[in-house]
Amino acid sequence: MHRPRLTTGERMGDFDDINARGLVLVGCGRMGGAMLTGWLARGLEPGSATVIDPKIADGWKGRGLRLNAPLPDDPAVLVLAVKPQMMADALGGMPRLGETLVISVAAGTTIATFEDAFPGAAIVRVMPNTPAAIGQGISAMIGNGAATEAHLDLAETLMRAVGRVVRLDHEDQMDAVTGLSGSGPAYVFHLIEAMAKAGEAQGLPPALSLELARMTVAGAGALAIEDDEDPGVLRENVTSPGGTTAAGLKVLMDPETGLPPLMARTVAAATERGRELGRGGK
Repeated sequence: MHRPRLTTGERMGDFDDINARGLVLVGCGRMGGAMLTGWLARGLEPGSATVIDPKIADGWKGRGLRLNAPLPDDPAVLVLAVKPQMMADALGGMPRLGETLVISVAAGTTIATFEDAFPGAAIVRVMPNTPAAIGQGISAMIGNGAATEAHLDLAETLMRAVGRVVRLDHEDQMDAVTGLSGSGPAYVFHLIEAMAKAGEAQGLPPALSLELARMTVAGAGALAIEDDEDPGVLRENVTSPGGTTAAGLKVLMDPETGLPPLMARTVAAATERGRELGRGGK
């Protein structure tokens, strides 16, 4: 089975160029903050990081970062981590750049939008997901024509701070990535909610049912990563003919009312919303 190239969150290499020229992070919410935490843990000097966020959390203050300070001249990297609806305002406040690599982690905002804002710049578009907050994210990335292999390697190095990285072949794959892995953690959280409620309906106390659901999903996910088998094989390995798992799967795998058609509609809806955002939708 073909698998995209993955790189694990090993300790980063040299940050010398970034520390010398500076890194600018626009937006330090949940995702921006997760990335910044990872970079600082792996060699980014606080004084080399300029963080632009009018609502910066108090926890970032007093840590040596340049908070809402003037941008350095020609920083090594500019990372845009604001919501798509706020991107136009963020881009409006950016100066012209020289040899800066521009990295975006905003859903739906196309490379063409950044090329208009930063003519001639090397641009890498990235879609991470929220498990990045604990270093367990998965990020997909694609660069524009000006992005060299060195630029892509630098972007990958930065994103490895929060998990694994895959490289895409075409930008039009990004909306499907957003619909699957970008939005996917919310689907899994809802699965945990639904499993916990189902356990309650069968007589389990709420706290116990929630703990069982959480650990079942977490453990199964970890096993799916560690085991080299196809997930379908793993499913078959724990399904005895005529047993309890088979009874449950008969409902879950129904081709009309089960999980496969429901998940197909779910990912399709999120993917289409990504395309709408890319076309300037609200």
